[in-house]
Amino acid sequence: MLKSDQLDVDAIKSSLQTAGLGKEILIYKATTSTNDIAWEYAANRKNNGLCIFAEHQTAGRGRGANEWLAGAGDSILCSTLLFDCKCGAELLTLAAAVATAQAVNKCSQLDARLKWPNDIIIKGKKVAGILLESKAADDSFDYVIGVGINCHQNEVFFQRYDFRMEATSIDIQSDMTVDRNLLAAELIVSLDEWLDIAQNDSRRITHTWSELSSQLGHRITVEYNQKKFTGNCIGVDPAKGLILQLDDGGVRMFDAAHTTIVKHM
Repeated sequence: MLKSDQLDVDAIKSSLQTAGLGKEILIYKATTSTNDIAWEYAANRKNNGLCIFAEHQTAGRGRGANEWLAGAGDSILCSTLLFDCKCGAELLTLAAAVATAQAVNKCSQLDARLKWPNDIIIKGKKVAGILLESKAADDSFDYVIGVGINCHQNEVFFQRYDFRMEATSIDIQSDMTVDRNLLAAELIVSLDEWLDIAQNDSRRITHTWSELSSQLGHRITVEYNQKKFTGNCIGVDPAKGLILQLDDGGVRMFDAAHTTIVKHM
């Protein structure tokens, strides 16, 4: 990690113009998981919009039982705390994925795409992921949106591990060294914008997701409650999940909580 690339609160805030997120930013040299730290700060309702970053996680996690692996200073590891959100988890995940892909593209001039439900990919390889966690709060929910973006990893790093899907980093794909402080700031700005849109215009979220999707129009096999279904991806519903035109002629929606994509053709 280059010294100039160390995450810095002042450097991140110098590029921020947001309405809700990033008023307070914390950076940890190392922690178990930024999502865990965010939930600790949830005890104080004044921490709405708090953004927590870490240079390294010792127990980073992904969707399901997956680990999130990254060397110190190689990634953006960020969790954002949201209180009293009226949006459902499906819609928020879509919004966070759109925001992350757009932040990556703006800072790298790459073409990051979306792989439902929570992956951001470049040329078929995973470069970033979303982990959304929620807790009930009266008639709404509190959320922590975790985002991990691979920045400085090289090919040797990815060869060490047996990842569920092929992975890559911004540096590998762009032949440049991305500035993580600029990327962190752009991520906060993009999340702030798309989370606001999610509250007011869910159709815009699904439209933009469709534009960025790597799956729309492709045949996909999913596993839902231990049963496999194959069909053509025809869209996404902001509340009910991925929409497939099944091979047997029916149309069915699959929510992210109970569905795993097992094959993308």
